Amino acid sequence: MNRWIKIASGPAVDRRPGAPVGPSGMQVMARRLELPGGVCASFAVAGYPAEVAAGWLEPLLSYPGQLEIALHLEPVPAAVAAARLRRQRGRLESERRAAADHGRLQDPGVEAAVEDATELAARLARAEGRLFRIGLYLTVHAADPDELEAETARVRALAASLLLDAQPVTFRQWQGWVSCLPLGTDLLRMRRIFDTDAAAACFPFGSADLTGTRGPTSVLYGINLASSSPVVWDRFAQENYNSVLLARSGAGKSYLAKLETQRYLLAGVEAAVIDPEDEYAHLAEELGGAYVHLGAPQVRLNPFDLPSAAHPDALTRRALFLHTLAGVLVGDQVPARARAALDTAIMAAYQQAGITTDPRTWRRPAPLLADLVEVLAADPDGAELAAHLVPFVRGTHRALFDGPTTTRPDAHLIVFSLRDLPEELQPVGHLLALDWVWRRVTNPTDLRPRLVVVDEAWLLMQSVHGARFLHRLAKAARKYWVGLTCITQDVDDLLGSDLGRSVIANAATQILLRQAPQVIDRVAEVFHLSAGEAAFLAAAETGEGLLAAGRQRVPFKAIASDRDHQMVTSDPAERSAAQSLRVLRGGS
Repeated sequence: MNRWIKIASGPAVDRRPGAPVGPSGMQVMARRLELPGGVCASFAVAGYPAEVAAGWLEPLLSYPGQLEIALHLEPVPAAVAAARLRRQRGRLESERRAAADHGRLQDPGVEAAVEDATELAARLARAEGRLFRIGLYLTVHAADPDELEAETARVRALAASLLLDAQPVTFRQWQGWVSCLPLGTDLLRMRRIFDTDAAAACFPFGSADLTGTRGPTSVLYGINLASSSPVVWDRFAQENYNSVLLARSGAGKSYLAKLETQRYLLAGVEAAVIDPEDEYAHLAEELGGAYVHLGAPQVRLNPFDLPSAAHPDALTRRALFLHTLAGVLVGDQVPARARAALDTAIMAAYQQAGITTDPRTWRRPAPLLADLVEVLAADPDGAELAAHLVPFVRGTHRALFDGPTTTRPDAHLIVFSLRDLPEELQPVGHLLALDWVWRRVTNPTDLRPRLVVVDEAWLLMQSVHGARFLHRLAKAARKYWVGLTCITQDVDDLLGSDLGRSVIANAATQILLRQAPQVIDRVAEVFHLSAGEAAFLAAAETGEGLLAAGRQRVPFKAIASDRDHQMVTSDPAERSAAQSLRVLRGGS
């Protein structure tokens, strides 16, 4: 039988007209309180997760029912904390040595506790943190006992999902209720020791949502898995506009990239996509964009083209890019003497076409790669390099360079498809398309917010010259109001080189989807992931990941409407079914 105590006040003394007259009170029972107008039950948190992130209490704070949460925090004096840590380390060390003396296996829990206590003692000694006594209490309110039972079950399930052990304060319900009132009084005194970082993560004003500046180009990325709120982010309101998207094959990286591109287009941002797998063709068709099919007959981009109006040193910049192109074409094997001959030959080829440093001559037809090879072949120092370039002029790889530029796309969305290029020409196609896009976005007379998406960036990173070119773009993009998006499934190609890591460092927005077990440790090291975040990425479902911006990290799941899904999905079965449906509708 429940024990209860009735606490009643005396007669009311409010003599105003219409004031209620009569006693008010509560019934204190073993597992609940009966208050005027309802019932409540209090719980104390007795167990906590081993690792938490900022704003981890957000699911409790945003609980839709009537739930009171009290966090009592009391600092522990430094001298007391140091003495207690010494005693605790001594007990743990004694336990570990006793196990070793008796030939027992070491307890992993004891080993972890020893390491944590040692690290915490070192931080306290360096004044890098403090210890706090923290008590976390919950009070659930309802209209009647039956509803209270259902509400407490939901709250305890939510707490369990956060790895919190919420225990009812049996026979201490009144103390629990008072401890949750805004009085600063802790009558339960059920506390745990936290360090500074853990205490800060519990702070009730911390949020599991992104708190960055939002602007007119904010777009929806998905739903926050921690708080169920929308994840809205504006890359163009950050210190730089670049982004990297890293994921294993099948994790949904292209799906998310297409969603992001589509939503930035709706926000008025122009986009250009380097597409090695022809995944963006349907999106370009649906949104009225331009589609450049490199590798198709009579589709060429002449790397010698000069802008009609640009920087005064545009010819010099073209010459420098042609050095990069030659390095990619011959596999980065350009000797020093050949580089000198190449520089002379580039300027000679332009002069033969009547083009000089005078911008008025830049409207004349530009030379071709064949002209450069002809000049190189006449120079003894450049003959070997010319021989390496012959397949791209008269051989099997000549399709891209067999004449002047055949297409000059101009649209709000431009997609360069590289799927039909031979594997040997994929890095070259990446470079040519990216160079064409970069010349467009750096036009000083036409500055506007733009997005440049480089899918499968690992193809470009395979070449030293290609990696350097991508690195330069990542560093210079902000000056031209451009956000560069690098997408790759071969994470080691970015993380395994200084240039790749610099590309990541120059991206204020970093998106990590599911990672392969072979690279998760490297990813965790580079992005400073906690053990929980690394485990989440290793087991994430398709479309789930982390959006990292500075010190903020949000677990999210990409979402799309049915119409958006039809435009961005790459699933062959879904695409085939949609095409069949369109045919049937057309036939009817």
